[in-house]
Amino acid sequence: MEKSTKEFLVYLQQTKGASINTIQSYNRDLNSLISYLTNNRLCDIKKVTSTQLNAYFLELEKEGRATSTISRNVASIHSFFQFLFKIGKIDHDPSETISAPKIERKVPKILSLEEVDLLLNQPFNTDNKGIRDKAMLELLYATGIRVSELINLKETDINIPMGYIICTDNKHNKERIIPMGNVAQYALSNYIKVSRAAMVKNPDEEILFVNCLGSSMSRQGFWKIIKSYASKANINKIITPHILRHSFASHLVENGADLRSVQEMLGHSDISTTQVYAKMNNHKLKEVYAKAHPRA
Repeated sequence: MEKSTKEFLVYLQQTKGASINTIQSYNRDLNSLISYLTNNRLCDIKKVTSTQLNAYFLELEKEGRATSTISRNVASIHSFFQFLFKIGKIDHDPSETISAPKIERKVPKILSLEEVDLLLNQPFNTDNKGIRDKAMLELLYATGIRVSELINLKETDINIPMGYIICTDNKHNKERIIPMGNVAQYALSNYIKVSRAAMVKNPDEEILFVNCLGSSMSRQGFWKIIKSYASKANINKIITPHILRHSFASHLVENGADLRSVQEMLGHSDISTTQVYAKMNNHKLKEVYAKAHPRA
């Protein structure tokens, strides 16, 4: 089974062009399945049945795994057995009849306008790190891009005079143009003129935002930055970089932006993913109505 798994991972990388994160997720999911099958004396991949796979997913439920985790496991295992069937290693696909559990879409947590303002005003423009952090936070809220997209931005991806950035979505192999406001433009311009040249060690470095060593920043590095400023601002919420993305989208919809435009800026392939922000706005309207209408 381990040999089949390795072949599948190579296929994901070389044929499907999957990202490192995706391959690692598939690997974890399949190793977990193999461990379960081995413990139950099922060592021949050709003899795995849909009943045994269902038993495995029930085991994950008993362990208290989140619905989203089980759903991802179903997708990983389904792709794996499809691959094995396609190359002729198995006579039938035992995962064919198995469907992923329905994931209840939770309302994302966001920051209020006051909290966003408080967070974004924490970095001091007195040193290179503070100037860089200010630019990163302002750009993240101004455009709603993902952290992975933020730390992979190149200097050539931004157009400050015209007020937009070009964001490359490696997952879907697409580019999207996202506008940014005056505050983000100023913060970016200040970073490039004052701090970036001083922080970059290699003059050929293309990455826009570099760490204190002059090289590209990691996701964990930026997560620590935003966590420290949230603590400094005394905001009593668990703040992650993705909360600024949710706040960006929610505040746009709340102020009248149409869902299609927000979908385009966020890079959502399905508008149903974007519609959650409209539902959040509906809840707020109901709260306002309940408080303001004399017969509510």
